[in-house]
Amino acid sequence: MDLLNTLVEKGLRRELPTREEALAVLATSDDELLDVVAAAGKVRRQWFGRRVKLNYLVNLKSGLCPEDCSYCSQRLGSKAEILKYTWLKPDEASQAAAAGVAGGAKRVCLVASGRGPTDRDVERVGRTIEAIKEQNEGVEVCACLGLLSDGQAERLKDAGADAYNHNLNTSEATYGGITKTHTYADRVDTVQKAHAAGLSACSGLIAGMGETDEDLVDVVYALRELDSDSVPVNFLIPFEGTPLAKEWNLTPQRCLRILAMVRFVCPDVEVRIAGGREVHLRSMQPLALNIANSIFLGDYLTSEGQAGQADLDMIADAGFEVEGAGTTTLPQHRADALAAAGAAAGAAGGGCGSAASAGCGSSASAEGAGCGSHAEAGGGCGPCGGHAVPAPAEAETVTGNARTDLVAVRRRGAGTDLAPNA
Repeated sequence: MDLLNTLVEKGLRRELPTREEALAVLATSDDELLDVVAAAGKVRRQWFGRRVKLNYLVNLKSGLCPEDCSYCSQRLGSKAEILKYTWLKPDEASQAAAAGVAGGAKRVCLVASGRGPTDRDVERVGRTIEAIKEQNEGVEVCACLGLLSDGQAERLKDAGADAYNHNLNTSEATYGGITKTHTYADRVDTVQKAHAAGLSACSGLIAGMGETDEDLVDVVYALRELDSDSVPVNFLIPFEGTPLAKEWNLTPQRCLRILAMVRFVCPDVEVRIAGGREVHLRSMQPLALNIANSIFLGDYLTSEGQAGQADLDMIADAGFEVEGAGTTTLPQHRADALAAAGAAAGAAGGGCGSAASAGCGSSASAEGAGCGSHAEAGGGCGPCGGHAVPAPAEAETVTGNARTDLVAVRRRGAGTDLAPNA
């Protein structure tokens, strides 16, 4: 296909595709799907080889969020039967993080529900970051605490944070239909604050909320303009007890096309398969590794992921390798730019100047991955769902009764007495 050849050439040059080209990727047929994946794979390998970065989530504070994000199991008024608890102590969070690091995670993402942190919360998270880094040499830490006030990103940077996650989630045009308690502009402002402080900015999207192809392209173009180092791609998990519980709009093929479009628009950034990986990609997860270079390991914020060992086996069986702690995730030009931004922020009194760490460990909230209390794909920052529960074909087009058997609420790991599955 001339389209795919053009997109590969542009991706290798870091050149932005046209909107028409991005939309055309989403409109390709199932007969063309493997060609689309192969083309996106050429771009992925140019900038990231066959490495897969593992990220691990620690939910510092779960549930009871005052925000009304329609997709989130922790939202105001949510009836989802998730774990609810207040702040973990630094040693508890460090112990939880150690489980992920032992499983091969290179980055730990610290998430807390809420609109945004108070200054006291920032100090608390700072102590947690210090405890984690003291116990786990070389680990990267991403904070994900909601909307930031002036000076908070700098204080997180000084405490040792490498990155900050805050997802845009959907297009500016449709954002007001998803959330009323804050704005799209609020989210953009927080990502910009992280950038200005010299933190690696992580920001992504949620697909499957009823948006159009144009909305998906809009939000991905916005993420490129924000220059996020990491883009978590979440696929909505329709949690029972949330307004989007009936939104089952995705197929594995659709998810692969979305990932490919993101890779073509953002060729040299960390693209992470975040919320909904097991539920929506299902048996096609290994194929998605040819496009994305990052996943979450084990469980997520409020939902269970497949067993950590299953993730490791999948990576090996697909012919990829887990990225080691001594490897810089981002291509050199992005790593150098991040290091320069950190040094500039430090010189301005806004941070210590981080090493060239790369990409955010996100959920994915939502997230999601992207991470964050209101940055989740229906209650998980990373992939949600049970142990990759298989779904019959008809679930791909369900618009009435939600498939509740596909969503397993997390009952282990952080905030519980049970060991995680990392």
